[in-house]
Amino acid sequence: MRHTRIIAFLFLITSCISIRTDFNSDNLSSSTDNVSAEAGIRLVLEQQEKAWNNQDLEGFMEGYWKSDQLKFYGSNGLTLGWNKTLANYKKGYPSIAESGTLNFVINDISKIENDSYWVMGEYHLKREIGNAEGVFMIIFKLIDNEWKIVADMSC
Repeated sequence: MRHTRIIAFLFLITSCISIRTDFNSDNLSSSTDNVSAEAGIRLVLEQQEKAWNNQDLEGFMEGYWKSDQLKFYGSNGLTLGWNKTLANYKKGYPSIAESGTLNFVINDISKIENDSYWVMGEYHLKREIGNAEGVFMIIFKLIDNEWKIVADMSC
């Protein structure tokens, strides 16, 4: 009887340790995925800053999903599509005087679901014609193993 209790007790402890280890490895995997996603998203935003500051609007747009389904919502309302969004950037920022030097401040990156994250932040433009700044909320999605902006709301 005593051996049965000891065996049952050991079985219970082993089961709890196994469950606890599985639980922790799931959390670790999820945490690692989030850290990797955040690093990838931040890299896209850094590349966008560099391209913008070199007056390379096409390079800046590489961070966006090249699709007619891209959504950009700004002071001029809703724009659908990568090409239309690029055209709006070219119209609004035709020279270095208008585009100036861009700096992003990232305030939050949060997972929405699966391979989608939102980013909330600020943009700051130092320009000859007067500085400009505002806030944004963008949605990133992992598409073909690359982080792309699928929706952008900036004001």
